[in-house]
Amino acid sequence: MKMTKVVPFAMSALLLGGAIGAPTASANEGEATVINAETSEQQVQPIFIKVTGTVENVEVRENATYFTVVDGDNTNTVIANKDSLVFDNMGKEAKLQKGDKVSAYSYAKKPMLAIYPPQYNPEVIIVETEEMGSVEVDFFNKDLVDTENNLKLNVGEDTKLASATGKAVKVDDLKEQHLVVFYTIATMSIPAQTPPSKVIVLDTIEKEEPVEVDPTPEPEPAPVDSAVQEIINKDFYEVDGTKMVPLRLIAEKLGFKVEVTPKGAIVSKGALSYTITRGQKEYGYNKALRQFKVAPALLESGKTYVPVEFVEELTK
Repeated sequence: MKMTKVVPFAMSALLLGGAIGAPTASANEGEATVINAETSEQQVQPIFIKVTGTVENVEVRENATYFTVVDGDNTNTVIANKDSLVFDNMGKEAKLQKGDKVSAYSYAKKPMLAIYPPQYNPEVIIVETEEMGSVEVDFFNKDLVDTENNLKLNVGEDTKLASATGKAVKVDDLKEQHLVVFYTIATMSIPAQTPPSKVIVLDTIEKEEPVEVDPTPEPEPAPVDSAVQEIINKDFYEVDGTKMVPLRLIAEKLGFKVEVTPKGAIVSKGALSYTITRGQKEYGYNKALRQFKVAPALLESGKTYVPVEFVEELTK
């Protein structure tokens, strides 16, 4: 075991060689707050879902790579693309490959596809090595303490600060944020305290702001382009009360590029990208997932139809 810094004797008596980490959640834990009848303790849904295991299969697709991660009887699919954050447990950038032992952290409130094996598009993927290094992925409050009061950050001059989007970060920017924390030593106090070697702000996750009631009425939605409205009026059908309209005709009329895929289409313009899959209510919006009321469908004319509400999404 190699140490890069000399710890004074008085401090070393308080520090552990291993990590003291917060309890983590597997992909199979429940979503809601549960009361255990025997212990009468509340079990609160974690901020991040942690999937661990060994990469046993790698499938490279057009826009992402699908890693099959196996841990005993549990099998999960971890999806990574060119923008995914992949580090080893020391905080160094890593390349994920077959045989790696990994921990993948996905924001628990992000929508998931109801398929098996479960698929995750994690915020960060950690390749576990033999080096002495621990990782904590959680929300940290204004005092830089995690949600379970297990770890407090004492950020020093030697701590490297970064963000998922590449923005410059100061110590104050870490407060009340979702963080990836790399550290090697921690005190035996409650909460344990650590001087982290590296901290990354997951600023791709939107902070939940308090909802303020605005007494003024909401503005009317912007009028739909007349040419688009003409397409809607002439070419539609209904499913369970939802009007279905042709995707390509409308998207291209609004200036979007439409790329046909074997199962649907990718609609893009600038930084916006929507991945539509026929027969599936969930659709991709950049890195997130959203849901239609009715699944898109392909008619005999060779057109893919989507709910008319999607037109409002494209015109925002």
